[in-house]
Amino acid sequence: MSAAGDPDPTTKKPTRVPLVRSTPQVVAHRGASFDNAEHTLGAYLAALETGADGLECDVRLTADGHLVCVHDRTLRRTASTNGLVSTMNLADLDELDFASWKHPWSELDDEAPERDDSLDGVLTLRKLLEVVADFDRRVEVAIETKHPTRFGGLVERRLVEMLRDFGWTRIGAPVRVMSFSFTALQRVERLAPEVPLVMLVDKPQTWPMLRRVVGDDWLLGPGIAMLREHPKLATRIAESGHDVHVWTVNTLADLELCRSLGVKAVITDRPAYMLDQLGR
Repeated sequence: MSAAGDPDPTTKKPTRVPLVRSTPQVVAHRGASFDNAEHTLGAYLAALETGADGLECDVRLTADGHLVCVHDRTLRRTASTNGLVSTMNLADLDELDFASWKHPWSELDDEAPERDDSLDGVLTLRKLLEVVADFDRRVEVAIETKHPTRFGGLVERRLVEMLRDFGWTRIGAPVRVMSFSFTALQRVERLAPEVPLVMLVDKPQTWPMLRRVVGDDWLLGPGIAMLREHPKLATRIAESGHDVHVWTVNTLADLELCRSLGVKAVITDRPAYMLDQLGR
């Protein structure tokens, strides 16, 4: 990624290093979620089969202390039931179908493939990490902790404990932790200083403050809509000296924008499509 160069002694102004086209890492957003129900094992296996470089997931803590891959605090959208993830035990979540909402009419399609229920249920983070650890090539995992939550910092503590179980708190481990919460990332930094951190950004007005407080080695995770709508800000972020990972990149135009900015990773619902556009 490009960064500001050394001052020019004749002008006393910073010399900008030209931005260059890059070949970013392709990270599957909640799995291959364009075609598959997000955060299901089926979505992640599909992403791995397409050759995705990495997998992205959101994690929430259940009432009995399990980290599960679920984006929303409620279960209404993805499991068609009332209730909060944080007030239910894992056994209760195991009884729910997290996939039917994606293709609600598939049962009426005689040509639709028969579904495997083991790929459609709630997915624990531990199971996802086991799949990655056993896979036959390196796959990176970007884990987002969701806030606010009734459990506060317990989410990060449980996450770091799990990463230690896998031996993935050292430099070179295939994981990074993301959050929109600066405080959450500070917690991870204290508990596991070698784990890479990604400060997610979705509002342009927060950038002037964030650029002053994020750690020198932290990564930045702006949303593609913000970069698209604020081109000058996009350039400033790209030139900030931090590697940039952008979400959620689903079109060729957005991919080209990311490449022009030297973005290091694109998080996408369509990993197969992105890989094809990159000629991989």
